[in-house]
Amino acid sequence: MKKILLLLLTVHCSLFTATAQRLSITSNKVDVGRTGYEIPVTATFEMKNKGLRRLVIERVVPDCNCTKVEYPKNEIGVGDKFVIKMTYDARTLGHFNKQAAIYSNASKKPEYITMTGIVLEDLQDYSGSYPYDFGGLLSDKNELEFDDVNKGDMPVQEIRIMNNTTTIMQPNLLHLPPYLSAVATPERLAPGRVGKITVTLNSDKIHSYGLTQTSVYLAQQLGEKVRPATEVGVSTVLLPDMKGVSTDNAPLLELSDSILHIDFGGKKKKTDEIVLQNNGHALLDISSLQMFTSGLKVTLGKRSLRPGETTKLKVTAYADQLAKVRTKPRVLMITNDPKHAKVIINISL
Repeated sequence: MKKILLLLLTVHCSLFTATAQRLSITSNKVDVGRTGYEIPVTATFEMKNKGLRRLVIERVVPDCNCTKVEYPKNEIGVGDKFVIKMTYDARTLGHFNKQAAIYSNASKKPEYITMTGIVLEDLQDYSGSYPYDFGGLLSDKNELEFDDVNKGDMPVQEIRIMNNTTTIMQPNLLHLPPYLSAVATPERLAPGRVGKITVTLNSDKIHSYGLTQTSVYLAQQLGEKVRPATEVGVSTVLLPDMKGVSTDNAPLLELSDSILHIDFGGKKKKTDEIVLQNNGHALLDISSLQMFTSGLKVTLGKRSLRPGETTKLKVTAYADQLAKVRTKPRVLMITNDPKHAKVIINISL
């Protein structure tokens, strides 16, 4: 009986040791695409500690002095994500394949990461036309905004893309909601070639007036996993139907200002306000009040204003949250004023 218990304990300890540390790498190989002679290029490897205790990266050893590495020197908590970066000095023309060995307390054997690409003598600079890098797939946009959409409209936008890697891509958009469709042209994008993704919005499939937001993901290949680094934000403003509405006997919204100038002055948050007044001849209804980004909190004194009435819109801005947003902070109001069905208040920081 003691031998059986000892055997079970040994097996249990072995299993715990085998699973206690687990270094998860999103992709062991990163194609950094094209770079110019003596223009260093960096590959970023996304990782996660999926083990049961803290992870320690003891050292990362590249296969030559032409490659430098950056890695966390502190302990990595359970479930925490981190990155390791490899930078190649690009002092040799042509294709390159560089490796590095990762030694950690996750395993007795090292994990290997690889960066590939090509060094060109004459490199065309695409940074102006394609400023956003989605892991080698360059794009001219990282946000799509469909403004002033009426029910029944099917507006179209294009994302221009360029394959900056050394492999053929099949670019596409992932996680499309029912009201969006996308077509890539061409379907297969050769290295160094440009293409486009045409995105069509079907407004009949959006059921709420005002702001609708979602995220889609720009992928290099079909079936690729979504990652925060490939996110493309999509916002749509659907307007109520004002056709045939007379302006003679209608509400009329006036604002004390359409821009809020926020000066934090070293503080973490700041509150400012705008006065709204109904200068029309009918009841003014504000049916929707929304923010385009996080980092804002809004309160409205009244949603309905009789002719001549006023109310205050208070906007509180949070400095730490606004520092992380990618789009311009704005407040959207949808009203029954035929001249101001959509009202945008811009936040100037």
